[in-house]
Amino acid sequence: MIRHLHALVPHPRLTLRLGALTAVQAILQGLLLGTLAPILTALMRPEPDFDSALPWLLAAGLGTVAYGVLTVIATPIGFTAASEVAGQLRNRVMQHAIALPSGWFTPENKARLARTLTADAGNIGQLAVSTGGPALTAVLTPATIVLVTATVDWRVALLLAATMPVAFLALRRAGRVSSDVERELENAAMHIAGRAIEVGQAQPVLRAAGLGRSGTPSLRAALAGHRDVYERGLRRAMVPDLTYTAVVLAGFVATVVLCVWLFVTGRVGAPETIALLILTVRFLEPLSSLIELIGALHAMDNAVTRVQEILSAKPLPSPAHPVGDHTADDVTFTGVSFAYPGSRSRAITEASFSCPAGSTTALIGPSGSGKTTVTRLLARFFDVDEGSITIGGVDVREFDPGCLRERIALVFQDVYLFDDTIEANLRLARPDATARELADAAAAARLDEVIERLPAGWHTRVGEGGSKLSGGERQRVSIARAFLKGSPIVVIDEAASALDPENERAVGDAIRRIAEDPARTVIVIAHRPATLESADQVIALDQGRVVEDDSPERLRDTGGLYSRLHDQYTAASSWRIAGAGRR
Repeated sequence: MIRHLHALVPHPRLTLRLGALTAVQAILQGLLLGTLAPILTALMRPEPDFDSALPWLLAAGLGTVAYGVLTVIATPIGFTAASEVAGQLRNRVMQHAIALPSGWFTPENKARLARTLTADAGNIGQLAVSTGGPALTAVLTPATIVLVTATVDWRVALLLAATMPVAFLALRRAGRVSSDVERELENAAMHIAGRAIEVGQAQPVLRAAGLGRSGTPSLRAALAGHRDVYERGLRRAMVPDLTYTAVVLAGFVATVVLCVWLFVTGRVGAPETIALLILTVRFLEPLSSLIELIGALHAMDNAVTRVQEILSAKPLPSPAHPVGDHTADDVTFTGVSFAYPGSRSRAITEASFSCPAGSTTALIGPSGSGKTTVTRLLARFFDVDEGSITIGGVDVREFDPGCLRERIALVFQDVYLFDDTIEANLRLARPDATARELADAAAAARLDEVIERLPAGWHTRVGEGGSKLSGGERQRVSIARAFLKGSPIVVIDEAASALDPENERAVGDAIRRIAEDPARTVIVIAHRPATLESADQVIALDQGRVVEDDSPERLRDTGGLYSRLHDQYTAASSWRIAGAGRR
């Protein structure tokens, strides 16, 4: 456990110092108790021998002062060490997460990452200090007392020494059960957290259905499941915990009986017997506390395991000689095949097509045909299983990751904005942009119209996830980012879907402005006739395969997928809502 923790923490200087101080304090406790026998022997004579007791009294006094000084030194180090461990773990996890492929960030993995950063890292730091120190004391102090007891009576020391391995065997079994129970409870708690977030996000739907107070059936089931896991865990832990307590208690009773027998038979005197009984109590007291600490220790170990699981996730391979500056911006897919991790079926199969530099390519196809996967592979969210994707003839796997990110601007289907101002959200694309550049990007995306309507203008906070803006307004912010970033390749994933007419026109105008820029290569997932007709070429996908690849004019009369979709969109655009008396 300690080895695993130190493997995670790059610089465990304070934790090692705290561990050393705790070890010295634990040993010092045992040594201080060792002064009891000579002190009692000297003072309990018919005529007390103060001269003989004085050196031991002085040693005990100095030891007590030293123990107090060590406590004063160790306490602030403990607080700092807990903070240091948590900080180093968070930094290491974040640095590793930044290097992971974007495809790793599934909803489940994002929840694990958030849990690790907010809870596990802090708990590990706190438990390493608040539990690790007492656990070390609970082992070293009894071991020291055994050695001290041997100077008084070897038979009692031998019995105490025999109690320790039996107790540790029982504790090991109790620890395994405690670890299993803690993992089950953690999984159940994470399930509750997921369902609770779901209830919070779906409040409008739940209230409309009259479930605003009772919540969803899945949340109630998760709460019931957590209660069942807790009760089952208590039952499982009862026998191992009681077994350990029985072993410690049996050791205590056996030692007391031995001490009384030694006194009654005259083998030891009254002072030695009193000292032995005190040593026995102080030997078993820290041992008995281990059963209370073992659950927290295994909780820390499980938290360490969860951190290690994230750190074991492999980042995308880095090229030996990464390509930096590159001027050509044509995009080519050659025989690309790809299946998502854990999936048995391919999302893309032997896809080949080219997007000339400065052109606009529209991707079309039914849901699940692989359109979004194409854009993710281009941005290297994942690496292809077969084939290659090149930009200007260079495989995307050979680019420096930072350079590749700079060359591609992404406008996602689901726009996420940070809980900050509009200006701050735009500056994510270029933190050093001037006010003029911000204004130009906003005008190009028709975001300036939104900003003018807002009382605080550029300084308007958008809320968590951009909740204070409409879907179309969030799309405009995303497109403005693409303009501001100035990347030569722009990938737009269904940017104009599910918008009101005003925002649809604004977003459509912004996309056309991007596409009209001869310095940009644009790939857009689109379904609207106006966007499709303005494209230089259309790539039609079906079940992960490229089934059509030509200009919109040529594909319109082929009777293929594009032709059918075009006819459907044209017919839908003429639909009108009629009154009840009209047919």
